[in-house]
Amino acid sequence: MNKALIIGGRVLKQLSKDPRFFGLSIFAPLIIIYFFKLFADSMPMGFPSERYAIPISAFIVHFLSFILCGVAIVQERTRGTLDRILIAGYRKSQIIGGYVLGYLILATIQATAVLAETIWLFDLHYSTQTVVYLFLVIWLLAIVSVMLGIFISTFAKHEGHVFPFIPLIILPSVFLSGMILDPTLLPTWAQYVGKAFPLYYANHIAQIVITPNYCPCTLRPDFIILCCYAVGLLFVASFTLKDTE
Repeated sequence: MNKALIIGGRVLKQLSKDPRFFGLSIFAPLIIIYFFKLFADSMPMGFPSERYAIPISAFIVHFLSFILCGVAIVQERTRGTLDRILIAGYRKSQIIGGYVLGYLILATIQATAVLAETIWLFDLHYSTQTVVYLFLVIWLLAIVSVMLGIFISTFAKHEGHVFPFIPLIILPSVFLSGMILDPTLLPTWAQYVGKAFPLYYANHIAQIVITPNYCPCTLRPDFIILCCYAVGLLFVASFTLKDTE
């Protein structure tokens, strides 16, 4: 655990020295959400912007966290940083755990900023309990995205190899997760495929909590699945992490 904390501290120190990466991670989602607000305002009267505001905000965090983390880990490997860490006696599980701890802080800042801006821009009025649930789902999705980025980075020899996974993993989840269209309207096979994406469960939670008089007990299965995604990807990534070839 101590070695994971050391790696996590190193990641935070590195992030503090890279204002462009940090700024892109925090401010890029906020800018995109503002553009979505302009889009929603231009739609005809009656457009249910509340139904899409939180899910799309969560997707933006999901997308950027996946890309930025995947690219950052590949850069660490191509620069030989992972080689030096492994030679120093760190286990792969400790390295992955350290990266997760480091990016956990970034994910928390992302989730807080994105949720606050979305609620403000779209003038959403939710109870404190609902806001807490919405924060948790965006935060958990960001963590899953970090894990996914670490896992995908093991298949990339350089940064450019990360981007082909966007149409394979990220974009299909937009159409099959229920974020745009009710998944029950999709073919049966597409519904099953959609349930393989973490965005499906994040969107399901968001749609429930923005409904008046929802029952918190109905959220438990989706939260458990998102946590299982994070733990499962952490476990797999710790075995598949590669050093420089």
